[in-house]
Amino acid sequence: MKKINDKINLSPLNLRLILIGTFSILLILIFNLKNYPSFVEKYYSIGLYPYIRSGFQFLFNYSPFSIGDILYVLLVISIIFKIFQIVRHLVKQKFKSAGFLFLGFLLKVEIAITAFYILWAINYFRQPAAQRLQLPSYDYSGEQLIAVTSMLIDSVNLSREVLNSSDMRSANEEILEPSVKAIKNLTSFYPALASIKPLAKSSLLNPLLNHIGTAGYYNPFTGEAQLNNQMPVFIRPFVACHEMAHQMGIGAEDEANFVGFIAGKASDSNLLKYSSYYLGVQEFMAEVWRTDTIAFRRMKQKISPAVIKDLETEKVYWMKYQGTSAKLSSIFYDNYLKANKQPDGLKTYNRMIKLTMAYYKKKHLVD
Repeated sequence: MKKINDKINLSPLNLRLILIGTFSILLILIFNLKNYPSFVEKYYSIGLYPYIRSGFQFLFNYSPFSIGDILYVLLVISIIFKIFQIVRHLVKQKFKSAGFLFLGFLLKVEIAITAFYILWAINYFRQPAAQRLQLPSYDYSGEQLIAVTSMLIDSVNLSREVLNSSDMRSANEEILEPSVKAIKNLTSFYPALASIKPLAKSSLLNPLLNHIGTAGYYNPFTGEAQLNNQMPVFIRPFVACHEMAHQMGIGAEDEANFVGFIAGKASDSNLLKYSSYYLGVQEFMAEVWRTDTIAFRRMKQKISPAVIKDLETEKVYWMKYQGTSAKLSSIFYDNYLKANKQPDGLKTYNRMIKLTMAYYKKKHLVD
């Protein structure tokens, strides 16, 4: 019996090596799921994930502040401390203990990445939104693109015209409530998009978000949609919808933009409606500029002075924070998106054009 126990008992080093190998295999299996979108859709996105989301909502929705922000701060402190420990052992030439600490750090990284995917990010590998929403796939013409862009310009001009000074000074609570309602109302658009209790919170890390050029983010470890509440007020309502779309299980950025746009433009909140059309016009005008610069200049003249002023306000706001950190975060996030079945990287955000054109086609709003 003693000999058997001696064989079973593992040294701490061997145990860490075995666990690292186990989690490496598990991550390979998870990444391989990108080749099976139907399986992911059935068994994860509309199977397991709704229970995960409900658990997060039960645990964290009632907290008035962002638990996820605090978790990230503690995580960064822990990483810095662990790196400091490893470096200190290397300086003292304690290479075995430094190696042991490094293996422990590597194991924790693997566990965190595994949790990230199991708790939410497998949604990156689900079926495309066009397939789930039964939107027709078609090659739209330049004339059709310009026609939809013109409709969006008319809508953004009208929605901006009805806003008053009090709307533009709305408190964050007044902004978030209509956004939550808009996401709930998506049930009528597509029942599988319904979230039990969607919720967005103001981030505690707004200064950091500004410096890395982030309007908001979704925390997969707590299920919280985070909003940068220092941005110009007319940007925030749509961003809240975008982040809650991630909360609902929509991984791809173009799809989250599309869902946020559809939810927002149907809202009875004037500010949210404007915020959504404001985003839509930016996306479509960028596409027009890419395909027809002459048409772009002509259509830009149709945008109202008030909307143009808001565009300038947003540009000035973000330019204050355009530094090395913002550039580095853009490079990191670009590669992150490419690694998660979004090969166009940050350009993925602009792919909402195809979804919106398909939606307008299905609604017979474009020939």
